[in-house]
Parts: sequence; structure tokens; C-alpha cells
Amino acid sequence: MDATDLARWQFAITTVYHFLFVPITIGLSAVVAYFHTRWVRTHRPEWLRLAKFYGKLFTINFALGLVTGIVQEFQFGMNWSDYSRFVGDIFGAPLAVEALLAFFLESTFLGLWIFGWGRIPERLHAATMWIVHIGTLLSAYFILAANSFMQNPVGYRYNPDTGRAELTDFFALLTNKVQLVTFPHVILAAYMVGGAVVMGVALHLMRREALPAEGVDPADRITSGDASLYRKAVRIGAVVTLVAGLGVAVTGDIQGKIMTEVQPMKMAAAEGLYESVPEGQGAPFSVLTLGTLDGQHANPIIEVPGLLSFLATGDVNGAVAGILDLKNEYAKTYGETGNPLVADPATDYVPNIPTTYWTFRLMIGVGMAAAAIALAVLWLTRKGRTPTQRWLFWAAVAAPLLPVLGNSFGWIFTEVGRQPWLVFGLMTTASGVSPSVSAGEVIASMVGFTLLYGALAVVEIKLFLHYVRRGADPFEQPQQPSERDEDAPLVFAY
Repeated sequence: MDATDLARWQFAITTVYHFLFVPITIGLSAVVAYFHTRWVRTHRPEWLRLAKFYGKLFTINFALGLVTGIVQEFQFGMNWSDYSRFVGDIFGAPLAVEALLAFFLESTFLGLWIFGWGRIPERLHAATMWIVHIGTLLSAYFILAANSFMQNPVGYRYNPDTGRAELTDFFALLTNKVQLVTFPHVILAAYMVGGAVVMGVALHLMRREALPAEGVDPADRITSGDASLYRKAVRIGAVVTLVAGLGVAVTGDIQGKIMTEVQPMKMAAAEGLYESVPEGQGAPFSVLTLGTLDGQHANPIIEVPGLLSFLATGDVNGAVAGILDLKNEYAKTYGETGNPLVADPATDYVPNIPTTYWTFRLMIGVGMAAAAIALAVLWLTRKGRTPTQRWLFWAAVAAPLLPVLGNSFGWIFTEVGRQPWLVFGLMTTASGVSPSVSAGEVIASMVGFTLLYGALAVVEIKLFLHYVRRGADPFEQPQQPSERDEDAPLVFAY
């Protein structure tokens, strides 16, 4: 592999790893804020215990997400300097606002939430976690605005004197049609993850609490009577997972139609559709295909007639352009211009079909599986029931992992399906890599990052599981600000 391939692998590894934490941070911050608000309104002990318990898990995840996110921006300068030089005027604007505004809100108010127990009025204290959540939403919005420009460039002009794309309309950048549908889709997917984490953790603890004492190691027992506490969290998490999952499906359907409009090759690659399907015929969607997907040996096993046309156009008989026709169109539009930034003789403007095809289906499949678990859990815990079936342990393990994987598969599909473009229609991936970086240098940094991220993963998992095993701490009435010594040092309050 050359430096371009290695740089892509490095960015893929670090980005997918970082995005394991992002949806948990967004989704869990909303649920913790809800629990804390319920405590302030009712002063029922279970709400405070749940807020503090899931607040610990949120803080652990936030710290790892912060550390891994910083690396992302370094790579733009290290491995992708030509890309940064070409679109830095555009790409840098939303990222700068994200760092100065959104991250400031997240980090500052999370600190107030952690150290504010008994030091600030309880309503204001609860509001700090809502502000943290708003910060995560703003952060996601500005970052997605930058990514949406790569999918559908708007609000810019090309300056031939400098050879750079320059920002002309920041509002157009923030209201990109791709951005307006991607943002709700990503946020709802994050809520799905947050709900699934709450459900999975609480399901395990509820089952462990409710198991009969015989044959259970005393070390595995939790404070007596907590099964009802965790059952409440299980049901809240399951409802959030289901409602958010429905929103993901609706926004994903809209996103598919926008994607077909601005990047028809990505939709064709998602189906491995080589031949165009004309109006009135209806393109089928293959649930399962075996073969090479090279246009000669693709063998659909299960097909849904007209579904691809509906996903792409909203009409089961709509026309869908195929890979071969689009490849010829792009070769004329871009390949014959003589512009080296848009020339792509290596792939002929076709993304990796197997990766695009399967990540699209895995994204949908694992999301549906998570929703199915949530629905089953709601049914099993109805009318005060506290189920303890053995398979629920594996459901508790799978519940948070499935939507996290769904988010990752979705982003892999989004980015691989855009290839060979860094910025669609303006710059190919091969044109954006740093010309002075050698393959050996990229390998060295990639090995270093991979080893570091592996060590961080061990720390994250050990900390997360440690606090999950401990469960929610016993209830302690928080002190009021008027009861505290003003000169007492700050402590980690929970």
C-alpha cells in the first residue's frame, strides 16, 4: 500500500474508534439530564441514584471521547495537508466554532455538574447537564456541517489565483440540504444508543438483583430491593431506544432520497446496481446477495421488488441510475477536464462495492435487532414483571453494542460510498494526501495510535465494567448550598 492507502486506513481507524464514544456521549447526556430533572421535581431517591449512576458512566465515556477526538484534527495537517490547503477556509470555519462554542459548553458545564452537588442550587445544577447535552448537539451540528460540505459542496467559490476553495456563504454551509437531514438522523441514532446503554446496563443489574440467593455468589449481590430501581431504568431505556429507532428509520428514508439526488453513485453502490433501471420498471432491493458484486456474478438471493426505487425516489417505479452509466458520466464530466484534482484513473469514480453494499445492510440490520430487543424487554417487564431468564444476560450485552455498531457501519457506508472523492466533484482522495509524507511515516504514526487506542480501550472497558458491577450507590440526601462550608475544597462529588 502507498501513503494514500495508509493515510486512509489511519484516518478510518482513528475515526471509527472515536465515533464509538460520540453517540454514547450525546444520548447518555440527555438521559442523565432527564433523571436529574426528575429528581429535582419529585425528590424521589431512585431518580437521584440513577442520575449519579449513569452520570459516572457518561463521564468515563466523555473523557475517552475527548482524548480520541483531538487526534482527528491533527491528521488534517499531518496526512492531508493538500486537502487542508484546498478547503481549509471552508472546513476550518465550522470546526473552529465547534471548538470555541460547543466544546466550551460541554467541558465547562460538565465540570459544574460533577463538582456542583450541594454547592449550587439544585435547579441550576440540573440545568448544567442539559447545557452539556446542548453542547453535544451543537458540536455534532458544526462537525456534520463540515462533513456535509464534503458530500455536497455549497457556499463557496473557487479562486484560480490561489488554487483554493473559499467560503462565501457560512449560512449556506450550515443549511446544506445534506446537513439538514443528516443532523437529525445522527442525533436520533445517538439517542438510540443512549437508550440502549441505559437499557442494557439496567437489564443486567435488574436480573442480577432479582436472581434467587441460591447458587449466587454473595459478591454478586446488590443492595436489597434494587430490582424495581433497575426495572424503571430498563423500561425508560427501552422506550427511548424504540422511539429513537423509529425516528432513525424516518430520517434515514429522507436521507436516502437526498443522497440519490447529490450522490447517485453511492445509492447505486449500496445495491450493487450496475445497470440503470428506467422509469416504470422499478429497481428491486436485495436483502441478501451472494457473489463478487463485480457486475458479472452478483446473485440476489432475496429481493424486494421496487424497494430500491422507493428508497431512492419515493416511487416504487422510479428510475435509478446504475454504476456503469454513472461511471461513464463522471468520466466525461470530470475525467476529461484535465484538472488533476478531479481525475481518477485508478477507480473510474466507482467506490468499493462490497464494503458499501454490506455496511448499508449491516447498518439497517443491527439497528432493527436493537429495536427488537427493546420491544421484547418492554413486553417482558410489563405490569411490574421482573424477568430473570438466562438469555436476558446476552440481551443486556447485545443491546448497547448493536446500535453502536449500527452507527459505525453507517459512517463507514457514508465515507466509503463517497469515494473516490474527498470533496464530491472538487477533489479526489488521492489529490488530498500530504505529498511530503512517506508510507513509512504513516505506518509509524498509525502503529503508535493503534497501540495507544488499544491501551485506552482497556482502561475504558475496565472502568466502565467496574462501575456497572457496583451498581447505583445507596441514597444520600444531598446537602444544600447553605449547609456547606464555603472554604471546603472541591471533591469528586460522586
